[in-house]
Amino acid sequence: MRIGPAGAEVPAVRVGEDRYVAVSDTVGDIDASFLASDTVASLDALVAERVAAGKARPLEGARIGPPIVRPHQIICVGLNYTDHAAATGQTVPAEPVITTKAPNTLSGPHDRLVLPPGSTRTDWEVELGIVIGRRAYRLADERDAEEAIAGYTLVNDVSERALQFEHGGQWIKGKAAPTFTPCGPVLATRDEIADVRALDLRLDVNGTTRQRGSTKDMVFGPAWLVRYLSHFMVLEPGDLICTGTPAGTGMTSDPPVYLASGDVVELDGGPLGLQRHTVTDSGPDPVAETH
Repeated sequence: MRIGPAGAEVPAVRVGEDRYVAVSDTVGDIDASFLASDTVASLDALVAERVAAGKARPLEGARIGPPIVRPHQIICVGLNYTDHAAATGQTVPAEPVITTKAPNTLSGPHDRLVLPPGSTRTDWEVELGIVIGRRAYRLADERDAEEAIAGYTLVNDVSERALQFEHGGQWIKGKAAPTFTPCGPVLATRDEIADVRALDLRLDVNGTTRQRGSTKDMVFGPAWLVRYLSHFMVLEPGDLICTGTPAGTGMTSDPPVYLASGDVVELDGGPLGLQRHTVTDSGPDPVAETH
């Protein structure tokens, strides 16, 4: 985890559901150099020692930031759930549909979600996020790809559909606004997730469940995606891959429904934790208003 004000977060390890241990004296930050090192495995003993010494702190009242430092790149996979592809009226692609998000869209799991000026069709997408743990290029197989994964996190791949589809070109136009990638609360290392293809994902808007799915329905699994992407680009430690969303987006609802100021969006990723963000209108400086 990363705890503290925006831009001044410090690394921490969650203990149970409601406490954390600060590790900033040992870990500089949860960045590329940390993820590519062996430090992660050495934290168990340190955390146990600090818990025994009564140094665990309550999470209540603390701001939780995104669990990774701003990544080198955020890559998004489209139409990766059979039910979502069907809901959009499209066939499942033979190869993954890929787009990107601006890395500065990353925000904390409980930060405000700021609508861009003039937004009319801002939509939600609950997703499993993959965080890369070592430099990877042209990986040979899925076993190598597994070894390149540092862990997993919960992501809301927010998209403004009018900007995404009505201005030509690539989808990034609808995915690049500030606060459009709420991430966290935790980065779960690979050993903490028994079966990444058996995670339940849920998203509610104003208390109404809009999305309920499982990663078992992904067309392309996490290791397959990492191997595939590594044949087109160099993946760096800390890179975030958003792996696609199940059915139930606002765009595919009947009638379509989109986010408005005052709405409350809640996500549940099981062992990946919970998100809750309130939607607000953009002011003169949406970046400053994020947190």
